[in-house]
Amino acid sequence: MPANVDEIVFPPELPVSAQRGEITDAIRDHQVVIVAGATGSGKTTQLPKICLTLGRTSIGHTQPRRLAARTIAERIAEELGSEVGDRVGYQVRFTDKASASTEIKVMTDGILLNEIHRDRLLRKYDTIIVDEAHERSLNIDFLLGYLKTLLPKRPDLKIIVTSATIDPERFAAHFAEPDGTPAPIIEVSGRTYPVEVRYRPLTGDDAEGATSDDVDPGTDDDRDAITGILGALDELDREASGDVLVFLSGEQEIRDAEDAVRGHYSGRSAGYGTTEVLPLYGRLSSADQHRVFEPTSVVGLRRRIVLATNVAETSLTVPGIKYVVDAGTARISRYSARAKVQRLPIEAISQASANQRSGRAGRTSDGIAIRLYSEEDFERRPEYTDPEILRTNLAAVILQMASLDLGEVTAFPFLTPPDPRGVTDGLGLLGELGAIEVGDETAARSRAPRLTRIGTQLSRLPIEPRFGRMVIESKTQGVSREVLAIVAGLTIQDPRERPLERRGEADAMHARFADPTSDFLTLLNLWNHLEVKQRELGSSAFRRMCKQEFLNYLRVREWHDLFRQLVGLSKPLGLKLLPAPADGGATAAPDAVHRALLSGLLSQIGLRDDRVSGEPKAQPKNRGERQRAGREYLGARGTRFQVFPGSTLAKKPPQAVMSAELVETSRLFARMNASIDPAWAEPLAGDLVKRSYSEPRWDARAGSAVADEKVLLFGVPIVPKRRLQLARVNEPLARELFIRHALVQREWDPSKLDQRVFGFARKNTALLGELASIEERTRRRDLLLGDETVFAFYDARVPADVSTTRGFERWWRGAARATPDLLTMTRADLVPDEAEEDRTAYPAEWRQGDQRLRLEYRFEPGHPDDGVSVVVPLVLLPRLEPGGFDWQVPGLRAELVTALLRALPKVIRRSVVPAAEWADKLVAELPAEPDATRPFTATLAHLIRKLTYTPVDASDFDLERVPAHLRMHFRAVDERGKRVGGDDDLRALQAALAGRSTEAVARSLTEPGGSGGRGARGRGPQPGAPASAVGPSIPERSGVTAWEWDRIPEYVDARQAGNLIRAYPAIVDDGASVSLRLLATPADRDAATPRGIRRLLALATPSPTSYVQEHLTNQEKLALGASPYPSTKALLDDVLLAAIDAELRRLHPDGLLATRVEFDAVRDAVSQTVMDAVYAGVAQTAAVLTAARAAEKAITKASSIQLMAPLADARAQIAGLVFPGFVSAVGLERLRHLARYLQAIERRVGRLVDNPGRDRARLVEVEQATKLFTDAGGVIPLPQDAPERLVRVRWLLEELRVSLFAQELGTAETVSLPRIRKALS
Repeated sequence: MPANVDEIVFPPELPVSAQRGEITDAIRDHQVVIVAGATGSGKTTQLPKICLTLGRTSIGHTQPRRLAARTIAERIAEELGSEVGDRVGYQVRFTDKASASTEIKVMTDGILLNEIHRDRLLRKYDTIIVDEAHERSLNIDFLLGYLKTLLPKRPDLKIIVTSATIDPERFAAHFAEPDGTPAPIIEVSGRTYPVEVRYRPLTGDDAEGATSDDVDPGTDDDRDAITGILGALDELDREASGDVLVFLSGEQEIRDAEDAVRGHYSGRSAGYGTTEVLPLYGRLSSADQHRVFEPTSVVGLRRRIVLATNVAETSLTVPGIKYVVDAGTARISRYSARAKVQRLPIEAISQASANQRSGRAGRTSDGIAIRLYSEEDFERRPEYTDPEILRTNLAAVILQMASLDLGEVTAFPFLTPPDPRGVTDGLGLLGELGAIEVGDETAARSRAPRLTRIGTQLSRLPIEPRFGRMVIESKTQGVSREVLAIVAGLTIQDPRERPLERRGEADAMHARFADPTSDFLTLLNLWNHLEVKQRELGSSAFRRMCKQEFLNYLRVREWHDLFRQLVGLSKPLGLKLLPAPADGGATAAPDAVHRALLSGLLSQIGLRDDRVSGEPKAQPKNRGERQRAGREYLGARGTRFQVFPGSTLAKKPPQAVMSAELVETSRLFARMNASIDPAWAEPLAGDLVKRSYSEPRWDARAGSAVADEKVLLFGVPIVPKRRLQLARVNEPLARELFIRHALVQREWDPSKLDQRVFGFARKNTALLGELASIEERTRRRDLLLGDETVFAFYDARVPADVSTTRGFERWWRGAARATPDLLTMTRADLVPDEAEEDRTAYPAEWRQGDQRLRLEYRFEPGHPDDGVSVVVPLVLLPRLEPGGFDWQVPGLRAELVTALLRALPKVIRRSVVPAAEWADKLVAELPAEPDATRPFTATLAHLIRKLTYTPVDASDFDLERVPAHLRMHFRAVDERGKRVGGDDDLRALQAALAGRSTEAVARSLTEPGGSGGRGARGRGPQPGAPASAVGPSIPERSGVTAWEWDRIPEYVDARQAGNLIRAYPAIVDDGASVSLRLLATPADRDAATPRGIRRLLALATPSPTSYVQEHLTNQEKLALGASPYPSTKALLDDVLLAAIDAELRRLHPDGLLATRVEFDAVRDAVSQTVMDAVYAGVAQTAAVLTAARAAEKAITKASSIQLMAPLADARAQIAGLVFPGFVSAVGLERLRHLARYLQAIERRVGRLVDNPGRDRARLVEVEQATKLFTDAGGVIPLPQDAPERLVRVRWLLEELRVSLFAQELGTAETVSLPRIRKALS
């Protein structure tokens, strides 16, 4: 209805009322008017009333915040004497208090933007007031740009832009006339009082240091800032009373400052008064926020100190503020075009923000503002804060522009043109969401983007594009109710509160809803719980429940309102909402919910990086590094982030996450997360994924070529490795691999197929094998034209569309009927010139005596088997002799001679150059068959001397210089033909496999059907071929306690596949009995049998040890009791064995008996002499032990740090002479010398103290001799089967010690270092 102008009253105390006439004229005469006024000037409430006086009856009044829209509408209605909803109404997101009679409609700028979709020309309004335009939000900038385009189409429309005194000229220039005349600016003074600004720069780094993007609480700068705040408060304590507003950059800084300020004032006297400290920031609970705006209840309050973020600059007015302390920093939301994330770095505030902060001190009286930075720093700061359009992603704006068909993004008249990179990133996000046609994100800089079906749907939802994409995908996944609830919860401020004094209780209450795998499901659990409680409880009870469970009731109600609004707006999308669960439990699969959410978060997924940052190949070295590495994620475009500590996933980070929000503070944090399978993103991303293929290879089992596919989404490997058929992406390469592997390299088995059709494969394989064996023997690679020739053969015949074995089999079954020989190769296809092989030069087997051994040839330089290998069955290995093998096969002998000639010393080599020609001469002089009695080098040296008269010896050849393929290799195989060992040194191979070869020989001669090894191609020993006895045979036995044989043969033979297997029966001592074993060599038999015979003689002879033990003298008992044996009886038993061994050796020096007659004769002789021999042996042993005890006492007495080395040598000598079993080990003949050796030790130690230098010199000679002994293979004590030369030298060493250290005792024979060297040679 028309306004009654006479009823409108303008409060005279407001500055805007004094300039009403000027403002009225400007509005009447101009289409756009800029009104600039400081806070408190009255422009917000009085301008709509001025418009009413001009007859404007459809006034739209926008506000940046919902709370401001409601309170302003109430204030204007009160001044007009009207109810809200009549002449004055308002509309915010969930509330519409406007009617058909409404003349002034106050709304948020977002409401007006949504109305543009239904009313492109905004004909509903004749006047639009854009309030608080200086805040330069994204909505305000877009609205101002749209209104500029609307002005020519609506000449009747009046636009009024109100702003603080911050750069009003920019708005005037934006709405300039076509001739360039700017819109008029009317400046209105505010109701402010003088504010004294004091600069108190910090003693550390100035505010310039706060521009870092990475300022962590607790650093030196923060401590300096807190110190500066405390100093400012002390300074203000000297001023008149009044509350203090302290501006800080963030919540953590406020908490640190709160603790410091409380501690600062806690020690003041009672007369000083009480100081109340109140924090104020966005995440604070409503109750804690209201404490700042309500009268205090603290008794004796002297001053309030409010610690606030920049929320108190313009958004909220804190009453009673007289003083301001400005730290000069704030967290400014900025979009990073590089990382594609929203950042919240701490930055130095602009001059305009600093003035806004200081202005808060002059609202009610004169005030003081203390800035914790210098005036020079203030002057260097930017004049204004960057508008939001330069600091945020533009996807939502671009989406709305596209839906309104506003043309090119870059041509739109924004107040401040957006950064081209921001436009590109906004288009990129819309492309990621599938909202614009593919490719438009790169072309939209020059033309308007075109919306897809999804983009059109997104433009109708009043939420962020990412959230809208989730809602659309929820229909496909069947989880619309759950996703709408989660999206609504993400859009509002978190309803969960954590009061400062009850944080623990709040956390425990909220933990009931926590899902360890997903913050989204945690939010959904809370939603389900609230829905159940809302149905069960009345309004008041529900409100009380929210308070008890630390939930903000207003935010919960806002959550429900937004959910209902989204449900209504989503109806055109055809969403199906399942009913809520009655018990509050889950109604949908969590994976389906997460897949729907993932559709909007494709560029916000991350994979956990378990490596240490900055060291890709280094593994974590300690627990701290492992924890840091395990918390970091690799995200899109190379970004790295960590899960926010408040997330339920923070304690146990999963392998992959998606995040609703990536925000950079001290580092890049993911704030709302869920564990996901990254492969879910592949079908959602469509053409956004980048696929790469690696490791193309042939899979014989699948019968086709395969490759590994890697799928990247914005650089994140969502599918790190997946196998696929190569023919799907590269059929030519798949066909090539099929031919090379299946046909050329024969990695395809056609044996189970019809051989009448597929017999070509068998024939080709046989032909290739025949030619390949000739190449290996002759060491040539020119017989075959090679694999490329075979490939070309098949490539010319196999069709282009055949790339798998299945496809090949299908094709060939039809083609073979017409051309059966199409794929059968001939020698002419593979060999350019016919080459004949000399089979005598490269024989298939080697003969040594009656043995035939298979030869294998290999032509592969660098391989251990390159050259000729003799394949030796284990049963034949022991009898093989090295002689003759060094002659090589005839085909390689000339090359061997050439190599040996080049291995001669230069002086000799001059007589046989050129080497190749001399090699031919020498080979011609060599005998036809190898001479196994002498080394080949000796034969060759003899020929060289004969032909050149040059003195040359076999030792002149440097065999290390001879190529490896010219040395014969020996490979031992078991009865199944499996390799069990190999070496170029036959003796070394025999020693390494002595035990196994002995077992194989015995098995072949005793087991039915036993076998000795695999032979060569029809000749030599064959697996499973039975061995037939030749001559006498004798079975193996164990547990034998008496002589049971009339005669033990010297050896037993058997033939197996034409080869002779020979074994040597031996009697082996098992302790309480003996065994008859078939050993592989006579040396093994000769070493084992004497000990076995000795044991049988001991078992056949009554033991005198009990009698001897009873008749020992006391001195003998004392001496024997100190022996190293476990008991005296054990010692006497060992003496008995030594006595028997002495008698056996007297009668049979080799210790071997073959017949029963021989054994009985030795047994009788032992029985007659054993008592006396044992008595004599005990006496000698007692003397030895007595001498050993005396030597040990002398060593103990002479113990000194300076004599450690010689005394240690003496102790080692005693240990080598007297040890468990030493009597039988040394024998009675040698036992009589041991006492002398031990006496020599005693005398050496006695002289050592007087002349250690002389002892040291003699010890050097002993050590030289001992080294010769050990280098020859000797050890102390010697094993029982030691060679005779080592036994002799072992006792020569003892005689040498006597001659050097106790010469007066005399030696058994002449001894010296040269004699020892000669004995070893």
